[in-house]
Amino acid sequence: MRWPHYKHVFFDCDSTLTAVEGIDILAESAGKRWRVEVLTQAAMDGELDLEDVYAKRLRAVKPTHQQIRDIRRAYKRHMVQDAKALIAALQDLGHQVYIISGGLLEPVREFGVFLGVPSERIRAVGVTYNELSGQWWVGGNERYLDYEEGALTVSDGKAEIVQELLGEEHGRSLLVGDGYSDLLASRAVDLFAGFGGVVQRQRVAQKAPVFVQSTSLAPLLAIAAGPAAIRRLLKTPHEALSRKALDLIQRSAISFNEKRLEEKFVAAFDATCQAIYPHSDEGALG
Repeated sequence: MRWPHYKHVFFDCDSTLTAVEGIDILAESAGKRWRVEVLTQAAMDGELDLEDVYAKRLRAVKPTHQQIRDIRRAYKRHMVQDAKALIAALQDLGHQVYIISGGLLEPVREFGVFLGVPSERIRAVGVTYNELSGQWWVGGNERYLDYEEGALTVSDGKAEIVQELLGEEHGRSLLVGDGYSDLLASRAVDLFAGFGGVVQRQRVAQKAPVFVQSTSLAPLLAIAAGPAAIRRLLKTPHEALSRKALDLIQRSAISFNEKRLEEKFVAAFDATCQAIYPHSDEGALG
Protein backbone atom coordinates (compact mmCIF):
# COMPACT_ATOMS: atom_id res chain seq x y z
CA MET A 1 0.00 0.00 0.00
CA ARG A 2 1.50 3.33 -1.05
CA TRP A 3 1.85 6.30 1.26
CA PRO A 4 1.29 9.65 -0.50
CA HIS A 5 4.04 12.16 -1.23
CA TYR A 6 3.35 15.55 0.37
CA LYS A 7 5.03 18.00 -1.97
CA HIS A 8 4.30 21.09 0.14
CA VAL A 9 5.47 20.92 3.76
CA PHE A 10 4.54 23.74 6.13
CA PHE A 11 6.26 24.08 9.51
CA ASP A 12 5.36 26.14 12.53
CA CYS A 13 8.47 27.71 14.08
CA ASP A 14 8.37 28.15 17.86
CA SER A 15 8.21 24.83 19.77
CA THR A 16 8.44 22.98 16.44
CA LEU A 17 11.65 23.93 14.62
CA THR A 18 13.09 25.53 17.74
CA ALA A 19 12.48 24.51 21.35
CA VAL A 20 11.74 28.04 22.57
CA GLU A 21 8.97 30.60 22.17
CA GLY A 22 10.38 33.89 20.92
CA ILE A 23 8.01 36.00 22.98
CA ASP A 24 9.09 34.16 26.15
CA ILE A 25 12.73 34.98 25.37
CA LEU A 26 11.80 38.65 25.18
CA ALA A 27 9.80 38.44 28.39
CA GLU A 28 12.70 36.85 30.25
CA SER A 29 14.99 39.70 29.23
CA ALA A 30 12.43 42.12 30.68
CA GLY A 31 11.92 40.13 33.89
CA LYS A 32 8.32 39.26 32.95
CA ARG A 33 8.67 35.68 31.74
CA TRP A 34 6.06 34.14 34.05
CA ARG A 35 3.37 36.67 33.17
CA VAL A 36 3.91 36.31 29.44
CA GLU A 37 4.45 32.54 29.48
CA VAL A 38 1.04 31.99 31.05
CA LEU A 39 -0.61 33.92 28.20
CA THR A 40 1.44 32.06 25.57
CA GLN A 41 0.52 28.64 26.94
CA ALA A 42 -3.17 29.55 27.15
CA ALA A 43 -3.18 30.63 23.50
CA MET A 44 -1.22 27.58 22.29
CA ASP A 45 -3.52 25.24 24.22
CA GLY A 46 -6.60 26.90 22.72
CA GLU A 47 -7.85 28.32 26.01
CA LEU A 48 -7.52 31.92 24.80
CA ASP A 49 -7.65 33.36 21.30
CA LEU A 50 -4.23 34.49 20.14
CA GLU A 51 -5.78 37.83 19.24
CA ASP A 52 -6.61 38.39 22.92
CA VAL A 53 -3.02 37.94 24.09
CA TYR A 54 -0.82 39.16 21.25
CA ALA A 55 -0.87 42.85 22.07
CA LYS A 56 -0.83 42.24 25.84
CA ARG A 57 2.40 40.27 25.67
CA LEU A 58 4.27 42.80 23.57
CA ARG A 59 3.02 45.76 25.61
CA ALA A 60 4.16 44.02 28.78
CA VAL A 61 7.67 43.59 27.43
CA LYS A 62 8.16 46.69 25.22
CA PRO A 63 11.28 45.22 23.60
CA THR A 64 13.95 47.12 21.74
CA HIS A 65 14.72 46.34 18.13
CA GLN A 66 17.98 44.71 19.20
CA GLN A 67 16.20 42.45 21.70
CA ILE A 68 13.93 41.25 18.91
CA ARG A 69 16.91 40.67 16.62
CA ASP A 70 18.58 38.62 19.36
CA ILE A 71 15.74 36.06 19.34
CA ARG A 72 17.37 34.48 16.29
CA ARG A 73 20.36 33.46 18.42
CA ALA A 74 18.08 31.73 20.90
CA TYR A 75 16.30 30.01 18.02
CA LYS A 76 19.60 28.62 16.72
CA ARG A 77 20.89 27.58 20.16
CA HIS A 78 17.69 25.66 20.83
CA MET A 79 17.09 24.28 17.34
CA VAL A 80 15.05 21.08 17.52
CA GLN A 81 17.03 17.95 16.70
CA ASP A 82 17.42 17.29 12.96
CA ALA A 83 15.42 20.34 11.88
CA LYS A 84 18.05 21.49 9.40
CA ALA A 85 18.81 17.96 8.19
CA LEU A 86 15.14 17.19 7.62
CA ILE A 87 14.55 20.35 5.60
CA ALA A 88 17.61 19.63 3.45
CA ALA A 89 16.47 16.04 2.81
CA LEU A 90 12.94 17.11 1.91
CA GLN A 91 14.19 19.72 -0.52
CA ASP A 92 16.54 17.24 -2.16
CA LEU A 93 13.55 14.94 -2.61
CA GLY A 94 11.68 17.72 -4.43
CA HIS A 95 9.48 19.04 -1.63
CA GLN A 96 8.75 22.72 -1.17
CA VAL A 97 9.23 23.77 2.46
CA TYR A 98 7.54 26.72 4.15
CA ILE A 99 7.49 28.32 7.62
CA ILE A 100 4.31 29.92 8.95
CA SER A 101 4.62 31.44 12.41
CA GLY A 102 2.84 33.71 14.83
CA GLY A 103 6.32 34.77 15.96
CA LEU A 104 8.06 37.99 14.98
CA LEU A 105 9.11 38.24 11.36
CA GLU A 106 12.73 39.37 11.60
CA PRO A 107 14.08 36.55 13.80
CA VAL A 108 11.78 33.92 12.28
CA ARG A 109 12.90 34.83 8.77
CA GLU A 110 16.60 34.84 9.68
CA PHE A 111 16.26 31.49 11.45
CA GLY A 112 14.30 30.04 8.55
CA VAL A 113 16.92 31.12 6.01
CA PHE A 114 19.58 29.56 8.26
CA LEU A 115 17.60 26.30 8.08
CA GLY A 116 17.57 26.54 4.30
CA VAL A 117 14.03 27.79 3.70
CA PRO A 118 13.74 30.51 1.01
CA SER A 119 12.72 33.84 2.55
CA GLU A 120 9.78 34.15 0.17
CA ARG A 121 8.27 31.02 1.73
CA ILE A 122 8.44 32.35 5.29
CA ARG A 123 5.57 34.21 6.93
CA ALA A 124 5.49 35.74 10.43
CA VAL A 125 4.36 38.94 12.15
CA GLY A 126 5.99 42.26 11.34
CA VAL A 127 6.44 45.01 13.93
CA THR A 128 7.09 48.75 13.83
CA TYR A 129 9.32 50.75 16.16
CA ASN A 130 9.20 54.18 17.74
CA GLU A 131 12.17 55.68 15.95
CA LEU A 132 12.58 58.38 18.63
CA SER A 133 12.32 56.16 21.71
CA GLY A 134 15.18 55.20 24.02
CA GLN A 135 18.66 56.01 22.76
CA TRP A 136 17.35 56.22 19.21
CA TRP A 137 20.69 57.48 17.93
CA VAL A 138 22.24 54.11 18.83
CA GLY A 139 21.19 51.48 16.30
CA GLY A 140 18.84 48.83 17.67
CA ASN A 141 17.72 50.76 20.77
CA GLU A 142 14.46 52.04 19.33
CA ARG A 143 11.52 50.40 21.12
CA TYR A 144 8.60 48.37 19.88
CA LEU A 145 5.62 50.49 18.85
CA ASP A 146 3.07 48.18 17.27
CA TYR A 147 2.60 44.92 15.38
CA GLU A 148 0.94 44.20 12.05
CA GLU A 149 -2.44 42.67 12.73
CA GLY A 150 -3.44 39.90 10.37
CA ALA A 151 -4.08 36.22 9.93
CA LEU A 152 -1.07 35.19 12.03
CA THR A 153 -2.13 37.18 15.09
CA VAL A 154 -5.41 35.29 15.55
CA SER A 155 -5.85 31.64 16.47
CA ASP A 156 -7.74 30.67 13.32
CA GLY A 157 -5.66 32.49 10.73
CA LYS A 158 -2.91 30.16 9.50
CA ALA A 159 -5.20 28.45 7.02
CA GLU A 160 -5.46 31.72 5.12
CA ILE A 161 -1.67 31.94 4.82
CA VAL A 162 -1.40 28.32 3.70
CA GLN A 163 -3.92 28.98 0.94
CA GLU A 164 -2.11 32.17 -0.08
CA LEU A 165 1.25 30.39 -0.36
CA LEU A 166 -0.16 27.41 -2.23
CA GLY A 167 -1.97 29.57 -4.76
CA GLU A 168 -2.37 27.51 -7.92
CA GLU A 169 0.39 25.06 -6.96
CA HIS A 170 -0.31 21.37 -7.44
CA GLY A 171 0.56 18.54 -5.05
CA ARG A 172 -0.47 17.38 -1.61
CA SER A 173 0.23 19.53 1.44
CA LEU A 174 1.32 18.74 5.00
CA LEU A 175 1.36 21.04 8.03
CA VAL A 176 3.52 20.32 11.09
CA GLY A 177 3.02 22.20 14.35
CA ASP A 178 2.55 21.99 18.09
CA GLY A 179 -0.23 24.44 18.84
CA TYR A 180 -3.97 24.91 18.62
CA SER A 181 -3.61 27.44 15.80
CA ASP A 182 -1.84 24.75 13.77
CA LEU A 183 -4.63 22.28 14.47
CA LEU A 184 -7.20 24.82 13.29
CA ALA A 185 -5.23 25.38 10.09
CA SER A 186 -5.43 21.68 9.24
CA ARG A 187 -8.52 22.35 7.12
CA ALA A 188 -6.27 24.03 4.53
CA VAL A 189 -3.93 21.04 4.02
CA ASP A 190 -4.23 17.39 3.10
CA LEU A 191 -2.64 16.21 6.35
CA PHE A 192 -1.78 17.72 9.72
CA ALA A 193 0.96 16.23 11.90
CA GLY A 194 1.05 17.39 15.50
CA PHE A 195 4.52 17.70 17.01
CA GLY A 196 4.97 16.94 20.70
CA GLY A 197 8.74 16.86 20.87
CA VAL A 198 8.98 20.15 22.75
CA VAL A 199 5.55 20.56 24.35
CA GLN A 200 2.80 17.99 24.19
CA ARG A 201 -0.52 19.81 24.05
CA GLN A 202 -3.40 17.53 24.93
CA ARG A 203 -5.89 18.90 22.41
CA VAL A 204 -3.38 18.55 19.56
CA ALA A 205 -2.30 15.07 20.65
CA GLN A 206 -5.92 13.89 20.75
CA LYS A 207 -7.13 15.45 17.49
CA ALA A 208 -4.16 15.49 15.11
CA PRO A 209 -4.50 12.69 12.52
CA VAL A 210 -0.78 11.99 13.05
CA PHE A 211 1.21 12.84 16.17
CA VAL A 212 5.00 12.78 16.50
CA GLN A 213 6.26 11.99 20.00
CA SER A 214 9.97 12.47 19.51
CA THR A 215 12.49 15.15 20.42
CA SER A 216 13.79 14.74 16.87
CA LEU A 217 11.97 15.79 13.71
CA ALA A 218 13.49 12.86 11.81
CA PRO A 219 10.30 10.69 11.82
CA LEU A 220 8.58 13.35 9.74
CA LEU A 221 10.73 12.28 6.80
CA ALA A 222 8.54 9.17 6.50
CA ILE A 223 5.33 11.17 6.91
CA ALA A 224 6.19 13.85 4.34
CA ALA A 225 8.06 11.79 1.75
CA GLY A 226 6.70 8.34 2.49
CA PRO A 227 8.47 5.38 4.16
CA ALA A 228 9.97 4.33 0.81
CA ALA A 229 12.01 7.54 0.82
CA ILE A 230 13.97 6.19 3.79
CA ARG A 231 15.26 3.34 1.64
CA ARG A 232 16.07 5.64 -1.30
CA LEU A 233 18.16 7.91 0.93
CA LEU A 234 20.24 5.21 2.61
CA LYS A 235 23.24 5.63 0.31
CA THR A 236 23.10 9.42 0.11
CA PRO A 237 24.31 12.28 2.35
CA HIS A 238 20.94 11.88 4.15
CA GLU A 239 21.59 8.30 5.27
CA ALA A 240 22.10 9.18 8.96
CA LEU A 241 18.78 11.03 9.07
CA SER A 242 17.03 8.16 7.30
CA ARG A 243 18.35 5.55 9.70
CA LYS A 244 17.42 7.72 12.66
CA ALA A 245 13.89 8.11 11.29
CA LEU A 246 13.64 4.35 10.85
CA ASP A 247 14.87 3.69 14.39
CA LEU A 248 12.56 6.25 16.02
CA ILE A 249 9.49 5.01 14.15
CA GLN A 250 10.30 1.47 15.28
CA ARG A 251 10.27 2.87 18.82
CA SER A 252 6.73 4.24 18.38
CA ALA A 253 7.66 7.86 17.73
CA ILE A 254 4.56 8.23 15.55
CA SER A 255 0.98 7.63 16.66
CA PHE A 256 -2.31 7.94 14.79
CA ASN A 257 -5.80 9.07 15.71
CA GLU A 258 -7.28 7.77 12.45
CA LYS A 259 -7.32 4.00 12.01
CA ARG A 260 -7.33 3.92 8.21
CA LEU A 261 -4.42 6.34 8.07
CA GLU A 262 -2.50 4.18 10.51
CA GLU A 263 -3.15 1.03 8.50
CA LYS A 264 -1.93 2.72 5.34
CA PHE A 265 1.26 3.96 6.98
CA VAL A 266 2.02 0.65 8.72
CA ALA A 267 1.65 -1.25 5.45
CA ALA A 268 4.00 1.14 3.64
CA PHE A 269 6.49 1.20 6.50
CA ASP A 270 6.56 -2.59 6.90
CA ALA A 271 7.16 -2.97 3.15
CA THR A 272 10.13 -0.63 3.44
CA CYS A 273 11.51 -2.52 6.43
CA GLN A 274 11.21 -5.84 4.59
CA ALA A 275 13.14 -4.36 1.67
CA ILE A 276 15.91 -3.12 3.99
CA TYR A 277 15.95 -6.27 6.16
CA PRO A 278 14.94 -9.02 3.67
CA HIS A 279 15.99 -11.91 5.94
CA SER A 280 14.75 -10.54 9.23
CA ASP A 281 11.56 -9.39 10.93
CA GLU A 282 13.54 -6.61 12.56
CA GLY A 283 12.12 -3.17 11.95
CA ALA A 284 8.54 -4.17 11.23
CA LEU A 285 6.03 -1.78 12.73
CA GLY A 286 3.11 -3.09 14.68
